[in-house]
Amino acid sequence: MLELVAKDWPAIALGALAVLALALLPLVASGYVLSLLLLLYANIALSTAWAFFSGTTRYISLATAAFFGVGIYTLAILHVHVPMAIALLATAVVGFLVALIVGLSTLRLRGVYFVVFTFGLTELVHQVVNWWEIKINRTATRYIFADVSNVTIYQVLLALALLTMVGSWYVSRLRIGYALRAIGEDETVARHTGIDATRVKVLCFAISASVMAVVGAVLALRYPYIDASIAFNNSRSFEVLIAALLGGPSRPWGPALGAIPLILLSEYLSGTFPRHFPIALGLCFVVIVYFLPGGIAPLVERAYHSWAAGRGFTARLARLWRT
Repeated sequence: MLELVAKDWPAIALGALAVLALALLPLVASGYVLSLLLLLYANIALSTAWAFFSGTTRYISLATAAFFGVGIYTLAILHVHVPMAIALLATAVVGFLVALIVGLSTLRLRGVYFVVFTFGLTELVHQVVNWWEIKINRTATRYIFADVSNVTIYQVLLALALLTMVGSWYVSRLRIGYALRAIGEDETVARHTGIDATRVKVLCFAISASVMAVVGAVLALRYPYIDASIAFNNSRSFEVLIAALLGGPSRPWGPALGAIPLILLSEYLSGTFPRHFPIALGLCFVVIVYFLPGGIAPLVERAYHSWAAGRGFTARLARLWRT
């Protein structure tokens, strides 16, 4: 790790300056820009957390909205009883435990069966929560009494996005990260080499879900009230999946690259053609499948390496010319 820092210290220093600039941005940015950026950070965290498990193991999960909604309802229930920091911590724990239970019972499924189950999971939780709220609590909504500014939400989501990206990169260099990649390449071979595939899959699935739950809880602080339709919106699962695939799930920073154009597209269409965003998502998926199967990130990497190689060649020519 120290050797890596010593080698790449210019890039790390530049990244630290960029993070500092983003953290200080609320001092000069308008409320609209802050709202747009906090949505961007939320989607970066969600898509990176999705890619951490699904992009590596190739177990395509459509349960993002389920864990996102679990986080929202956990916060809505707890924030009136405990301090906000403890409520947010509890959302991470609840998301982790729910995913642990789901993972232990479903991660033996493979292929389309796992995809269909995770898609149905969101709808199942949606209907159960809706029934409970209406039949038991005699209300369809829960109010959130939290005096939290957009600046605070912005800073928390920025920290979450950065932690998710750095954490995904760091774990990819540990034994569990290599185990995840081995499972994605061939799970049977991975088991025969001594990898406890079930334990690795369930643990990483739960960690990913924990991040999704916390993001949902933090975003819920913007809402005066929530209901099951807001919390468990299945379209969120598809948005996160397409953002990760568009950017490139094989790179820790790839999902962030894919989330940026999708958020900007969503913002543009919501003001001009509010009903057309699902069509745009479908078109994005077609483009990814036919033209960008690896996402944008590999293209950016190749372009950077070509530029760096050309720059090195130019420098060598200049040295030869001077001699």
